Amino acid sequence: MTSPTATLLISCPDQKGLVAKIANFIYSNGGNIIHADQHTDFSAGLFLTRIEWQLEGFNLPREIIGPAFNAIAQPLQAHWQLHFSDATPRIAIWVSKQDHCLFDLIWRQRSGEFHADIPLILSNHEDLRSIANQFNIDYHHIPITKDTKATQEAKQLELLQHYRIDLVVLAKYMQILSSEFIAKFPTVINIHHSFLPAFAGANPYHRAYERGVKIIGATAHYATADLDEGPIIEQDVVRVSHRDSVDDLIRKGKDLERVVLARAVRLHLQNRVLVYGNRTVVFE
Repeated sequence: MTSPTATLLISCPDQKGLVAKIANFIYSNGGNIIHADQHTDFSAGLFLTRIEWQLEGFNLPREIIGPAFNAIAQPLQAHWQLHFSDATPRIAIWVSKQDHCLFDLIWRQRSGEFHADIPLILSNHEDLRSIANQFNIDYHHIPITKDTKATQEAKQLELLQHYRIDLVVLAKYMQILSSEFIAKFPTVINIHHSFLPAFAGANPYHRAYERGVKIIGATAHYATADLDEGPIIEQDVVRVSHRDSVDDLIRKGKDLERVVLARAVRLHLQNRVLVYGNRTVVFE
């Protein structure tokens, strides 16, 4: 799509006529809708929708679209987001010592699979600085201890502001973000194996192997103050057998982590994820 588009993500209490009201806002201002999807969560009493239209020929200037739609959204008690396809999000990738997700994200961005910039890699270790140097990405080493966590998180927030970061991706960053950090910067995607809660902590693949698991998986979710319990964006699994060693499980797990994290980041960048409560609707 070469022509820029606008996308609205909307959630509001379910009621009659919502599709018509939203579509008419775009139609009455000369817009051409190219994608529209919706879902009703009857248990929550919520209507959720994603609608995308071409900006070419649309009568409202970009800076007016939000205020104009807000006049419609307020009586509907709607929560909404407005995004433009030609805006380029800025991603900070946070890592510790594992490099598989970092390499994968950079490769996908450099190949044009992600419409985003990656100006910053942040780590609590020095191990992956050479990768940042290889791709000419700024690398900041901020070690974390229990006693320095608050001070170091303040430095992290300063860096996010300095680099104008829109999204933080925890690409195997082995530190827990505080609730204070999440409150100040909530747009964070995390990836982890799907052995939780049965095999939490260190060496989960070894303990899963000892237990004789038959399926391993990976989960990508938005980070919240509750550790590894944020709204899930994407998951996948692969079968394993008695013939697989611990190394095989780790290899297959890393493959899944790469793919699942990439899918989640892509869906977020394409504005296809709508969060409500601790759940998501993913408009693929």
